[in-house]
Parts: sequence; structure tokens; C-alpha cells
Amino acid sequence: MVGPSITKEERDATNRRLKIGLVVLIGISGGLVSLQVDPTPAQFAAAVGVSSVLGFALTWFVVRTLREFSPKR
Repeated sequence: MVGPSITKEERDATNRRLKIGLVVLIGISGGLVSLQVDPTPAQFAAAVGVSSVLGFALTWFVVRTLREFSPKR
């Protein structure tokens, strides 16, 4: 029989990187959208910060929801 191709530690590290990447992507996206209205540096930082918090919340929700559908390991 063929076993899993990656270890549990590698899978956990990859999942962690994907979660961080999603939060960073959403945070940067919010900052880039704010550039359309010529923000001050403080407004730009606030847009990135708020978007990052929303990205964290979205990632938490998606991971929690998908956990219900993933096979038990």
C-alpha cells in the first residue's frame, strides 16, 4: 500500500503558510484598493490593518467550516 507522501509536520507547515498567505493577500488587497482614493499614510495603514483583521476572520471561518467536510486523520 502507498502511504501519505508528506508527513504531518510538513502538512501542518504548509497549512500554516497558506493561512498566513491568505491573510496577507487580503490585507494587501485592501491597501491597494484604498490607493484609488489617494489616502494619507495613516489611512493606508488603517486600510491594510482592517483588511488584515478581516482576512484573519475570513480565514478562521473558512478553515473552521472546511474542517467539517475533511476526512478524519
